[in-house]
Amino acid sequence: MAMTIEERRAVLLRGDDNVAVAARPIPAGFVLELGGKVVEVREPIRLGHKVALCDIAEGEPIHKYGQVIGFASRPIAAGSWVHVQNTRADLFERDYAYASAIPEVVRSSEVRTFPGYLRPDGRVGTRNYVAVISTVNCSAGTSRFIADRFRSGEWKRDFPNIDGVFAITHKVGCGIPFNGKDHQIIDRVLAGFANHPNVAAYVIIGLGCEVSFAQHLVDSQDLVMLGGVRTNGKGAPDRPSVLNIQEQGGIAKTVEAGVAAVLRLLPEANTWRRTEQPASKLVLAMECGGSDGNSGVTANPALGVASDLLIARGGAAVLGETTEIYGAEHLLTRRAVSREVGEKLIERIKWWEWYAGIFNGEINNNPSPGNKDGGLTTIYEKSLGALAKAGSTPLVDVIDFAERVDKPGLHFMDTPGYDPICTTGLVASGANVLVFTTGRGSVLGLKPTPCIKVATNTPMFERMSDDMDMNAGTILETESVENAGRRLFEMILDVAGGQETKSERTGVGEDEFSPWSIGPQL
Repeated sequence: MAMTIEERRAVLLRGDDNVAVAARPIPAGFVLELGGKVVEVREPIRLGHKVALCDIAEGEPIHKYGQVIGFASRPIAAGSWVHVQNTRADLFERDYAYASAIPEVVRSSEVRTFPGYLRPDGRVGTRNYVAVISTVNCSAGTSRFIADRFRSGEWKRDFPNIDGVFAITHKVGCGIPFNGKDHQIIDRVLAGFANHPNVAAYVIIGLGCEVSFAQHLVDSQDLVMLGGVRTNGKGAPDRPSVLNIQEQGGIAKTVEAGVAAVLRLLPEANTWRRTEQPASKLVLAMECGGSDGNSGVTANPALGVASDLLIARGGAAVLGETTEIYGAEHLLTRRAVSREVGEKLIERIKWWEWYAGIFNGEINNNPSPGNKDGGLTTIYEKSLGALAKAGSTPLVDVIDFAERVDKPGLHFMDTPGYDPICTTGLVASGANVLVFTTGRGSVLGLKPTPCIKVATNTPMFERMSDDMDMNAGTILETESVENAGRRLFEMILDVAGGQETKSERTGVGEDEFSPWSIGPQL
């Protein structure tokens, strides 16, 4: 029997697309009626995978989202499964048309607020943490030992307004050129977490002989206790506590000194109280990982709607993963507020082509095996779906990895596609809420920023309900993208105001911290 699009067996995203996406498994012999075409399905099509709506000749472009996602590597008959066995990712020209289609931002008169921690620099925290920051891998274990002394809940009885004490540990910080690119990145990332609006106070733990040594971090980044903690009880915010293992006399003595330093910080960190703050104080980090063929159909466009709603109220949103907008970057350059902003993005694209090339790599080697199993065929398809998170507002700036977001609107940050590195950069920018969409089931969290995980399909949401905060798979059933986006926007406000996410409840978020290293290890 024929079906209509309302039955959501398959989704046609644009009228001129020559493929549709399975909203649920489609058996061989099923008859689809989509976009004026009636097609009998030739073979089983899994959830998230594509079916051809017409004959596609070898070499002809395959269209999804109204854009090119690849080219037929052999003739494809109508009703056939369209995937890696008959699709290739040929290079093709994109018209960047800089700043030619700048959308208008319609400011909302609706005032939305959330209870947050107003910091002295004007930013607002959605959480209130104390951090133990390691400058180098050599002090990572010591930093973790200090934080471990605060894992039990006993101390929280006296300090109920502190969300926790957590360690920032990593595998870098030495074996790199002093003041070189990697040194600048690690210092910028650590400063972004130290000065984060969700961090009330922090202690820095170094070894003493590393390249990214603690005092250089403090001086080069002009670090102070931006949360407002004053251990002397008066005057300007204090410079942070710095402990070097070599100077303290070893690990055990440093742990005791670090615990004592944290204990000195807790009383004043606990004095912070949530007050009602406007939604314009939110900086939303947007990430997708473990994507599938429905990521760009459900969760990502819903996040785009939520981003638009936030920006309409004066907030900011930041998108990363330069390698995963590859092939779709022309859609952002047209929305750039100026040619200069658009050219900054393309300069990053060209750099990534060069960077991948010197290691004999290709950006279009992406997607991952899991992405492909979920229905994503080429990097172009993956990029177009990922870009749906960006909504429909102008691109106001392109920023470096871990650079602070300092204005409202949509930003793009240059990052790799690897989720821990990308989200580390996004959070270091000052993002106080993170939304992570996933089709395969990512379980990432990243302290000190709460992470909302959104499932792209109902079967995965039900299978991983302990880890998923919201199901956008309802869009494949009866819900509109707009309504799902509004649900997500409301959840963002609730989480910003203190509602616990699944990743927070599980306790993940420390091991995912991963600064980007781009240069040689010396």
